[in-house]
Amino acid sequence: MKWHEITIHTTEQAIEMITNFLHELDADGVSIEESGTLNNQRDTSLGQWYEHPLNDIPEGQAVIKGYFLEEREVGPILDSVDQSIRGLREFGIEPGEFTLETAVVDEEDWANSWKQYFKPLRVSERLTIKPTWEPYEAGPDERIIELDPGMAFGTGTHPTTALCLRTLETVISGGEEVIDVGTGSGILAIGACRLGASRVLALDLDPVAVSSAAENTRLNGLEQEIQVKLSDLLGVLQNDDATDGAPVHVKVPVDLVVANILAEIIMLFLDDVYAALKPGGTYIASGIYENKEELVEQGLLAAGFQIEGRHREDSWIAFVARKPV
Repeated sequence: MKWHEITIHTTEQAIEMITNFLHELDADGVSIEESGTLNNQRDTSLGQWYEHPLNDIPEGQAVIKGYFLEEREVGPILDSVDQSIRGLREFGIEPGEFTLETAVVDEEDWANSWKQYFKPLRVSERLTIKPTWEPYEAGPDERIIELDPGMAFGTGTHPTTALCLRTLETVISGGEEVIDVGTGSGILAIGACRLGASRVLALDLDPVAVSSAAENTRLNGLEQEIQVKLSDLLGVLQNDDATDGAPVHVKVPVDLVVANILAEIIMLFLDDVYAALKPGGTYIASGIYENKEELVEQGLLAAGFQIEGRHREDSWIAFVARKPV
């Protein structure tokens, strides 16, 4: 089988939005390669493994590739991607002097080649992300997240995902009921359970992500603890989006909500998150680029939250906010 490969040279800042654009156009796969130069600062304090080879991508730049079936007409896809990227500056996201290229490739050239670079990653004091195809022996008190992300976003290597997992480790004490908004591969839902959460409702608007999160939940033996649902943000809580007909298995209000999504999306449902939390409940809001920090801070305060802290990695921020008792 052959595929159209669309290659986008852009900035690391624009990765998440462009990845989302490609998925919205029904890409059958997306790959991301960030700068791998010797100038990159590598955090090895927790024994992280960095197996990605060095490359010649400049600092702060990235190469994103989207794959589409050969029978699809590639022209309209390129036009849509180009227009969407040009609109990013309206949201304060700088795509740089981006370029688009296209080629036709065989499936074997891309479907599994990225797996050779995805290795076990010790992402926090207790959590290690392990690809399902990699052998690994856990150490004492090391909690393993088995992961096959497939086409869904979230392997733990992106700063926002790692940031969320580390922040969850500081917040979860055991027994919490959690809602994970924009679950992607399900990595945060699984991580929350590994840290002691009793139940997690994992939500995503992308059917590919819902399928991936459900499969990763099964791979980790957490089908009883994690419920994965298709939902537009928290719409499923109002039964607006309960397409599978199954009742939500967490008891609202919950102890913790985590959302690793873009700042603009976080601002859209702050009141809904506030209503979904118990008094004293915690909201972890991540996926926030540094130029949106003040905007999100003001939004959280206006919604009634108390900001208890913020964690940073590279240019990304995760807020820890609490609903007053």
